Amino acid sequence: MELRIYTEQLQNECQDALDRFWEMRRLDKEPDFFNEVKPHADRLHAAIKEWQQLAHLWIKENRPKNLYVQQIDHAADAMEQFVVQSFYKGTSKKRFIQSIQSVQYTLSIVIKKIEEGDSDVK
Repeated sequence: MELRIYTEQLQNECQDALDRFWEMRRLDKEPDFFNEVKPHADRLHAAIKEWQQLAHLWIKENRPKNLYVQQIDHAADAMEQFVVQSFYKGTSKKRFIQSIQSVQYTLSIVIKKIEEGDSDVK
């Protein structure tokens, strides 16, 4: 299922963003916006939008319990922000990590609901 593939890719990106955040702090460096940040963010933003659309459609068709379009939208918005923030050492650590944890939770719920299939639909 395409939604599952996108969800797993975004789960990987959450970990990559966290690793990048720590690496930028360790190196104490500022990234080149046009050569590093923008190309990466553009690729990810396209994948996030595609995931968001697939998730909306899947929720509409399957109506899983305790998973809502608003959660998907929140996760997409948060991820678009922290992907860019991960490049900058001045990013607030606490809020950054909480954003990633929130998105990871939503992504794990999507995977769980896909795996459950028809057993947990309204």
